[in-house]
Amino acid sequence: MNNLNGLTHYKTDINGGGKVIILDTGAVIGPEASAMLQALHSRSTGGLESHLKILAEKGPENFMRNFYVGYGHKSIGDCGSTSIFIEGVSMLVAKAIQDWPLYSGQESSTRYVDFQIQPFKNPLGTKEGEEILENWRSFYIESLEKTKEYLKSRFPKKDDESETIYNKAINARAFDTIRGFLPAGATTNLAWHTNLRQAADKIAILRHSPILEVRNVGKAIEETLKKAYPNSFNHEIFETTENYNKFWMESDYYYHNPKCPDFEMTNNGIDIKLLKKEILEKRPLKTELPKYLAEAGTVQFEFLLDFGSFRDLQRHRSITQRMPLLTTELGFENWYLDELPPEIKPKAEKFLSSQLEKINQLKISKEEKQYYIAMGYRISNRITGGLPGLVYIAELRATQFVHPTLRKRAKQMASKLSEKFGEFGLVMHIDKDTDRFDIKRGEHDIVLK
Repeated sequence: MNNLNGLTHYKTDINGGGKVIILDTGAVIGPEASAMLQALHSRSTGGLESHLKILAEKGPENFMRNFYVGYGHKSIGDCGSTSIFIEGVSMLVAKAIQDWPLYSGQESSTRYVDFQIQPFKNPLGTKEGEEILENWRSFYIESLEKTKEYLKSRFPKKDDESETIYNKAINARAFDTIRGFLPAGATTNLAWHTNLRQAADKIAILRHSPILEVRNVGKAIEETLKKAYPNSFNHEIFETTENYNKFWMESDYYYHNPKCPDFEMTNNGIDIKLLKKEILEKRPLKTELPKYLAEAGTVQFEFLLDFGSFRDLQRHRSITQRMPLLTTELGFENWYLDELPPEIKPKAEKFLSSQLEKINQLKISKEEKQYYIAMGYRISNRITGGLPGLVYIAELRATQFVHPTLRKRAKQMASKLSEKFGEFGLVMHIDKDTDRFDIKRGEHDIVLK
C-alpha cells in the first residue's frame, strides 16, 4: 500500500467548522467512467471491450456532461458511486445526512469518542451557550468513571471471564448510560457511500435545512463533489423546485407531537388477504420475510424514545421514519437516571433542572436549540413500514446487545405484531430474556490486528 501517498483526495472546509473529504481510491476507471460504460451498455450490444475503447479515446467528461446532466438521464448517475467523509460536525448534521432512504455509511460511536476534548457546536456563539455545553461535558466526565466502578460492583467479573473483555463490556455499558447527558451539539464523524445521482438529490434537500450548519455542510459536500467529478455536478437549478423544497423543509420537516403516546400502534393498513399463512409461519430464525409482503400495506407505530436511541433506530432504511424535533418538552428518559450510582442520581436530577432553566432562557429557534439539549431527552417517534421491514427491526433490536431503551420498544413492537398477525401465521423470533449484563458486549469492537 506504499502508493497511497500519491492519491488526491478532494477536500473542502465547512463554514463553521469541520470538513468534507471525497476519497480517491486510485482506480483507473473512476465513478464517472464506470457510469459511462454502463450507460453505453444500455444502447449497444457491442460488449464491454468495445465500450472500453470508446472510453479510452474520448474519456467520460463530455459524456457525463451531455447525457447525464444535459439530457437529464438520472439513471446514469446511479451507476457511479463514491465515498464521502464528513468530519467535525454535530450529531444533528449526522442525522440530517442519514435521513435518506438509500443512505449507506457509518458514524462514530459515542463509546469510542473522548468527550473530554471533543468539540461541541455552539451556534449561538455566546457565553451562555458555551456554559450549557460545558456543563454537560463536566457532568459526563465526572460521572463516567464512577459509573464504571458502580457497574463493576453490580456485575462482578466471573472467574472464567477475560479481564480485557469484561472491562470492555463494563465500559460499553457505562458509555450507554452517560451518553444520555451529552448534548446533540457534540461533534462526530461519518462516512457516506452513495451514487452520484443520490448525492445530487440529497444535496438539493440539505441546502434548505432549517439549521445553518446543515446548509453549510450540504454546500461543502457539493463543492467537494464538483472538485472530484466536475462533469456530474453542474445541474441546472430550477427556482420553482428550490422554492418548494425550501417551503416544506421550513414548515414541515421536523416531527413533534406533544401528546405522543408512550407506545401505540396508531395505524394498521395491512390487507390480510395478501398474507399467505405458510409463508409467515415457516420462516426460520435469522431469516427475513420476503420483500413482496410489503405490498400488503403498512403498519404505523408512535412512541416516546430518547434521542440517543433514536440515533440507532434511524439506521434502518426498510421503514419510513420522520425526523423528530429534539426538545425538553417530553421529559428526560428515566432509564439514564436509574442506571447512575445512587450517590450521583440526586445530583443528576438537580443538574438537569438547572440545565433546563438555562436552556429555556436561550433566545434561539427551536431547531437551533437542539444543540444544547442532551440526548437523554425523549422525542416523539413515528415509524411506518410493511411487515418485512418492521419484523426485521423488531427482532434485531430486541436482543441483549441493544441499548435497553430501544430494546424495550422493539419488544413492544414484536408483541403488538404478534397480537395482530399471529393468527395469520406470523412468527416472531424474539430474545425474551430480561435485560442483563452480558460480557459478550465487550467483543463487539473493531480492532486492528
